[in-house]
Amino acid sequence: MFNESSLNIKNKKVQRLFNILFMLMTVLLIIPVLIILVTLIYKGGGIISLEFLFTDPVNGMTAGGIFPALIGTIWLVALALLISVPLGVCAAIYLSEYAQDNWFTRIINLAIINLAGVPSIVHALFGVGAFVIFFGFGTSILAASLTLAIMTLPVVIVSTRESLQAVPIAFREACWNMGATRWQTIRRVVLPNAVSGILTGIILEVSRTAGETAPIMFTGAAFFLPYLPQGIFDQTMALSLHLFVISTQVPNVPEALPYGVALVLIAMVLLMNSVSIAFRMHLRGKKKW
Repeated sequence: MFNESSLNIKNKKVQRLFNILFMLMTVLLIIPVLIILVTLIYKGGGIISLEFLFTDPVNGMTAGGIFPALIGTIWLVALALLISVPLGVCAAIYLSEYAQDNWFTRIINLAIINLAGVPSIVHALFGVGAFVIFFGFGTSILAASLTLAIMTLPVVIVSTRESLQAVPIAFREACWNMGATRWQTIRRVVLPNAVSGILTGIILEVSRTAGETAPIMFTGAAFFLPYLPQGIFDQTMALSLHLFVISTQVPNVPEALPYGVALVLIAMVLLMNSVSIAFRMHLRGKKKW
């Protein structure tokens, strides 16, 4: 009968210890999220209803619903995605598939890293100067969405670039040996196999875009508007700014109202992310490698 050596026994104990340690660290990461969700549901769940979702704020935003802010948030997120995703994917394709390693690409990479670390309030001031004043868009959905797109662009570029680089080089070489051009290889082989990773960046962008307050406060979001925007050059309410306003600027707000707004905002982000994650998992299931 084989007897384990003392070294094997010691290694198993160490392995078991690290397993427990990593499990505890994971649990510690989940606990704050659960506490936040339980608190929001407990304090704001009672106010959630169809009337709350589909009516306008009334009585100085101390009552009523959040419909204009909900629609405005969808406007901002959708337009920011339409701007940043194509631009970010194209930039990542160039950096990953076409660009050589030289001083120019190193400057671009440095700029992307620095852009990712710029505080959101600085992006807000940039949006005011560039889109509101210089380009003359005024305080509008377009100016706010462009500001959000610039702010989240590094996330899309980095995630897309890593996804493209994760596609095996053998796939490209096989296409080139068959006479395919570089663009044909990218369009027919590389991009389809990198879509799931690109969606990861889009998921992160949706989460950040929907929750930002400072960039839209100065560029397109309104304190209160009793009507829906008719186009991208109109101002709009937004859930994140509405939550800030009723939590800090409006007196005599019912306690459940801010928690209800926060719960809707998180639920909307979770819904968007869930759809993206389900689509990503579907695409990953089709991979052959």
